[in-house]
Amino acid sequence: MKLATLLIHNGHDTDGATGALGTPVYQTSTFDRGPDFRPGAMSPPAERLEYDYARSGNPTRKALEDAAALLEGGAAGYAFSSGVSAIASVLGIFSSGDHIIAAEDIYGGSYRLLNTYFKRWGLDHTALGAVNPETIRATLRPETKALFIETPSNPLLKITDLRACCAAAREAGIITIVDNTFMTPLLQRPLELGADIVVHSATKFLGGHSDVLAGIAVTKTRELGKRIYAVQNSFGAVLGPWDCFLVARGLKTLKVRVEAQQATAARLVDFFLRHRNVEAVYYPGLEGHPGSEVHAAQAAGPGAVLSFKTRTTGQAQAFLGKTRLAAPAVSLGGVETIASYPVWMSHAAIPVAERDRLGISPALIRISAGLEDADDLIEDFDAALS
Repeated sequence: MKLATLLIHNGHDTDGATGALGTPVYQTSTFDRGPDFRPGAMSPPAERLEYDYARSGNPTRKALEDAAALLEGGAAGYAFSSGVSAIASVLGIFSSGDHIIAAEDIYGGSYRLLNTYFKRWGLDHTALGAVNPETIRATLRPETKALFIETPSNPLLKITDLRACCAAAREAGIITIVDNTFMTPLLQRPLELGADIVVHSATKFLGGHSDVLAGIAVTKTRELGKRIYAVQNSFGAVLGPWDCFLVARGLKTLKVRVEAQQATAARLVDFFLRHRNVEAVYYPGLEGHPGSEVHAAQAAGPGAVLSFKTRTTGQAQAFLGKTRLAAPAVSLGGVETIASYPVWMSHAAIPVAERDRLGISPALIRISAGLEDADDLIEDFDAALS
């Protein structure tokens, strides 16, 4: 089946007990273990029941996790209470003294995790400005265990060649972790390009309605999945059943939402390119965008996120204050258009000097295109910029 069909028919689209079109919300913390205590039983059963305590497993969560694994083409999926908790739990499979190679312009929350919590814990990392096979090989140490990348990056939409970098990591015997939040499995499937683990902030496009906080991790192999499950079960940052239901519901409309949002993003890019107060536009579908050819070879579309830089900081801040249709807010991927100000929001945790070096300036705004009419957005943005 094509991916659009799998979004609806993922093996959990009908409840086996009642025929309901959708997985029920199993709002329970524990499960009856009566069968374990049959007459004459002197020891625990050889085969444990699938569910015993909701931290270890829940049918609603399993339905979402199975759907996520299916969509990414992986062996196992795991749902967490947020995107950051998914990333932290994946990083939790490594040990003190291990070393990770990471892109320097990863999501600000990932940057904070690596530079604070895991740094104190003894997990070392090296941030690369340009992630390619040569820089990966040059940064390898005996204790290097993983490569952590995201493409397109946030917020400048820098492109990394997934096939080449995953091949270099595999050659070195290390794990590749890819943050696929911006693209979703609809547009990009990193496991098929050689990655070992894919993570998502399911708060964004997968949930799609700005009404749930969630994270997803999908592994290429069951062996790797068992390592992540051990962290999930021990650490306990699991996604509750109602939130699992909301994300699973959001997945069903992923194709129509992303395709419509991507079309609107292309219209907005064309508008910003022609506006007199805009200095630069960043978008993978834009001819001349660095790495656009690589992106086109590894993804099915440019996505619904773009960034633009105004000529002055004042113009950027005025835009955020004057727009009526774009919410000045953190996050992305919802049905509403969101205008994010990275220096105050997603990348506020990064020191100013480091942001300046990366090109994340106070004149930069990131736009996540929503489902409003593109003409209305352009009229609103023109007024806010002018």
